[in-house]
Amino acid sequence: LIEEPSGNHFGMTQNAGMGWNPAELLRKQFIILSTVGGVKAEDGSPIALGLHTGHFELRDMVVAAAEEFKELKSIPFAAFCSDPCDGRTQGTTGMLDSLPYRNDAAQVFRRIARSLPTVRGVLGIASCDKGLPAMMMALAGLPDQPGVIVPGGTTLKPNIGEDAAEIQSIGARFAQGEVTLEYAQDVGCRSCASPGGGCQFLGTAGTSQVVAEALGLAITHSALAPSGTPAWFDIARRSARALVAMERKGVTSQDILVDAAFENAMAVHAACGGSTNLLIHVPAIAHAAGRRRMTVSDWSRVNSHVPRLVDVLPNGPVGHPTTQLYAAGGVPEVMLHLRKMGLIDTTLLTSTGQTLGENLDWWEDSERRHDVRQYLRDVDGIDPDDVIMSPDRAKAKGLTSTVTFPMGNITPEGSVIKSTAIDPAVVDDDGVYRKTGPARVFRSERAAMGAIKSRDEDHKIKAGDIMVVTCGGPLGTGMEEVYQLTAALKYLSYGKQVALITDARFSGVSTGACIGHVGPEALAGGPIGRVRDGDVIEIVVDRKNLSGSVNLVGVDGVVKGADWGTTELESRPEPDDLAPHPQLPDDTRLWAALQAASGGTWGGCVFDVDTIVEVIDAGRKALGR
Repeated sequence: LIEEPSGNHFGMTQNAGMGWNPAELLRKQFIILSTVGGVKAEDGSPIALGLHTGHFELRDMVVAAAEEFKELKSIPFAAFCSDPCDGRTQGTTGMLDSLPYRNDAAQVFRRIARSLPTVRGVLGIASCDKGLPAMMMALAGLPDQPGVIVPGGTTLKPNIGEDAAEIQSIGARFAQGEVTLEYAQDVGCRSCASPGGGCQFLGTAGTSQVVAEALGLAITHSALAPSGTPAWFDIARRSARALVAMERKGVTSQDILVDAAFENAMAVHAACGGSTNLLIHVPAIAHAAGRRRMTVSDWSRVNSHVPRLVDVLPNGPVGHPTTQLYAAGGVPEVMLHLRKMGLIDTTLLTSTGQTLGENLDWWEDSERRHDVRQYLRDVDGIDPDDVIMSPDRAKAKGLTSTVTFPMGNITPEGSVIKSTAIDPAVVDDDGVYRKTGPARVFRSERAAMGAIKSRDEDHKIKAGDIMVVTCGGPLGTGMEEVYQLTAALKYLSYGKQVALITDARFSGVSTGACIGHVGPEALAGGPIGRVRDGDVIEIVVDRKNLSGSVNLVGVDGVVKGADWGTTELESRPEPDDLAPHPQLPDDTRLWAALQAASGGTWGGCVFDVDTIVEVIDAGRKALGR
């Protein structure tokens, strides 16, 4: 009573008021942060829906972790900040808040944790595209606290029907007469075969779970567990135990999130064929941790020497669901291969309290490894070594490295393509994708989607077209995802013959000849905004050597070369129809301005406070304010 502030006293009063045993009020306190959404009845039926399956069952994980904390004679607290669904918001104004939400949620989670000043550690439970990166940024931004991430797992793939990626193209296929209404009605209700977990493919949600484990923030073999299963509950309990042990040993997130941990994460991302959105999220986590933000050169370097080893949706060649990647051994199995190749640092400390090398030694000889891999053989009839492959087997099956960063007169600051996911049918025998064709220019995703769905021969997208979709960067839409475009091109019968170039982002499940993150964006004066209908564009992507180019080379069917294109783009005036989305929220406009001052897209779309203050001060002086 003499030495503690009144807030600590009143906190104990509150704890007793909520029903905690007064005799236990001085026990160590841990907080569980989660993106829980929706309300379930005791029988599992929905009382109120969440925004997506990824957070609908997370309350069960929170309960399991809290019970474990109680068993360990600690006091658990729980607080929530739910998250949106990028699938639900595709093509809608909801997408204008998607990426900005990540920064906001990370701040909220950090503020909540700091608002419990007696807390001794933070457990973060999240599953999906923005909630999990936000949670990792939050824990990274609490460097003096022990922190453990609990990946929220994945939903099951239906035995009959379409997965959660393919179903998102159903509107375009129906519009073009490729499926019936009855078919759409049937498969649309089957794609999510369980009520919890992130999508069944290695999109942004799944890749974020993989990265959390690769960083050492999540315990061994915790990413991508099937939601609601005994293994999934066990992960929550073991993570709580790991956090208590970290606190006892004095280990914090700062001890885990060292620069080399981010190198490991990039290597695992490349080996798995991860989402291009992690090129934004991983630098943001590094920035929150006070570490060096990786650059395009870093990603290119890693992808040049780390082969893709994993066959998982959406990349193929077979395209196993993420639950089968988990059963094949998940992240630790991938890292065993990378260790043999000398591509990861195994001396780093992890949230298990052991080094990565010690974790992998345990995994290699563990019953858990034997059991899950045997389950995959016995129940699914799949050889786990066909899901997570040795380098030689991967090469023999035609797997190529994950991403390429094409440059050119349309993309002078860079762009990205998941080159490993280009349809092999349109790749030449030397491993190079080459396409020269007419530009079809659109100032919005909606206009582009209208052309894909159109049956008007003069308006519809045709095989051979190169779609150029602008005003989709941070200043235009908050850097929206345009997955409904890439999904349509993947699943329409002629889609592989169409290419897409945009300053927007792609969903992690996007595939095909789709080039995004084009910089500078159109609204920042980028040359992509000066491309016109009928311009001749040349795209070259070397999937083996990971090089590429995107150039204006001609006009009206006449090829004049890239040098001509550079001069032509520089001489063209800014079009008067370039504009942000008319419903862009002020919240997102502010986010776009702050991240632009902090390094922009390639810097992770973060808020670099020192730089922002410097820019504001310089602006005030220049304006005389």
